[in-house]
Amino acid sequence: MKFERYDCSNACPVAASLELIGGKWKGMSLYHLLGGKKRFNELKRNVGGVTQRMLTKQLRELERDGLISRHVYAEVPPKVEYCLTAKGKSLRPILLALEKWGARHALSKAPSQVNSA
Repeated sequence: MKFERYDCSNACPVAASLELIGGKWKGMSLYHLLGGKKRFNELKRNVGGVTQRMLTKQLRELERDGLISRHVYAEVPPKVEYCLTAKGKSLRPILLALEKWGARHALSKAPSQVNSA
């Protein structure tokens, strides 16, 4: 987490939360992990459009912040699985609400309507 302590208005919890899950690929990674354990390449396919380097970086940040766990199996070739921690699972209602809101408000408008809103 970037900041250990926030010194601001009542919106500070929002800022702190967005810091944890912000980033182009973090929310999508968390959303796909709602379905259970995923191997790295499976998660990369699900997320789509992300480079291996960027996905690795964002997964490491999510792990560092306690939202996901990474399990490496000692086998050849190496097998790595990611899953949500209890803290990550607590994001379920938020991620599902974002999915619903996005389908209703972000995807339902034509591009010209989005810019003028």
